[in-house]
Amino acid sequence: RSSSSPSHSHSRQGHRPRTQDTFPPMLAGGEDGNGHLPRPRRPRRVGGMGSPSGQAASALPHPAPPPCTDYDMAYFKAYSHIGVHEEMLKDHVRTNTYRNAIMHHKDLISGKVVLDVGCGTGVLSIFCAFAGATRVYAVDASDIALQAMEIVRENELSDKVIVLHGRIEDVEIEEKVDVIISEWMGYMLLYESMLGSVIFARDKWLKPGGLILPSHASLYLAPITNSHRYQDSIYFWRDVYGIKMSCMMPLAKQCTFMEPSVETISGENVLTWPTVVAQVDCYTIQAPDLETITAAYKFTSMLQAPLHGFAFWFDVEFNGPVRQKFKKQASQPLDVNMQNSNPSNKKKKADVSIVLSTAPEDAPTHWQQVIALISAILVSFLLRYMVILKFLENCIANIHKNAVVFVMQTLLYLFEPIELKKNQIMEGSVTISQSQQHARFLNICLKYFTGDQWYVKESVMR
Repeated sequence: RSSSSPSHSHSRQGHRPRTQDTFPPMLAGGEDGNGHLPRPRRPRRVGGMGSPSGQAASALPHPAPPPCTDYDMAYFKAYSHIGVHEEMLKDHVRTNTYRNAIMHHKDLISGKVVLDVGCGTGVLSIFCAFAGATRVYAVDASDIALQAMEIVRENELSDKVIVLHGRIEDVEIEEKVDVIISEWMGYMLLYESMLGSVIFARDKWLKPGGLILPSHASLYLAPITNSHRYQDSIYFWRDVYGIKMSCMMPLAKQCTFMEPSVETISGENVLTWPTVVAQVDCYTIQAPDLETITAAYKFTSMLQAPLHGFAFWFDVEFNGPVRQKFKKQASQPLDVNMQNSNPSNKKKKADVSIVLSTAPEDAPTHWQQVIALISAILVSFLLRYMVILKFLENCIANIHKNAVVFVMQTLLYLFEPIELKKNQIMEGSVTISQSQQHARFLNICLKYFTGDQWYVKESVMR
């Protein structure tokens, strides 16, 4: 759900991060930046919800739904904009992966009751109807639900697809469901906090042994180099139509690199194998697990190149309930403390049927990558070739014939690049937490140590 909606055009741009380059004064932080880099984003309607014509609620007791705030209302309104849905539907990797996953699990959907959390235009609900679902509850809090009703009617599926306009936390459905499907992933996987609505729906309506699509997700982090970004945004000011404007460069760094940036990068930008920041099992994850995620990391640079920042990306898997392998206990925290992991390890599991990835080595998606930026980069053709070759070798060796993968990253750039030598070690930790201002926003604190110096990068994605 990339959003072009006015009320969400600043998401990810207005990350006014407090960024600092040295670790000791970390607590001092930096001043919040106000530069907003308008980039399309997908506002997420956190699960669609209660319909005026909804059925009787389940008799089972359930926690009271969270209040609907002004932030929520603005969020839902953003998803009413047709541009948001046009961008998502034109993301062929995303849409085709969901359709493939639905058809792959057709035996678990045919003749069953399905709940689509945050249905948007209803495309996933209709795919489920095509797969033989007896009934599909398509729920969305945004006014796009009104259009979804028309789309369902136009496709003569009103007898199977029931569109409910309201929050998932408020909707009334009189029966349990066999399947929950949702495209809940935000930038950096957890941005917009829509997974909480899927958890709510799971606990309230999913039958024991029911199917959740997607079933699992992993968030990754890797150091990156990106000279073109630094050249375009910073060095541009050195000579503007023959006029010296180098005095603008400090301000340009503040405005450009203060916030997380959603961009598409490729394997040649990545300096080494990524590490796993978090793994999510949608069958067992609990809402409190999402409040704070912390992971330690240790990277060894495969190249001699400038370190400009760090990239986050994710992938999701569409596994059936009997295929769960890295299932987490409900009480197990989401935090992980792991060494570098091969980026395609998740694709090696024999039970993985469909994978949607936003990794740099995969086809681009509207999620791109979220990058924490540092600064300039120069990598020789040979070095680029080495990195690309390693990614390709890994993908060819491990991707399953049924696997389909997505791409887009979130980047955190550093104000100044750090020159890395080949085999130089970088280590530190990353903490991602829900903002106290609003749970849909993310606070990011990235600490890193290299060359006998500690650094910290703090930012807010809103």
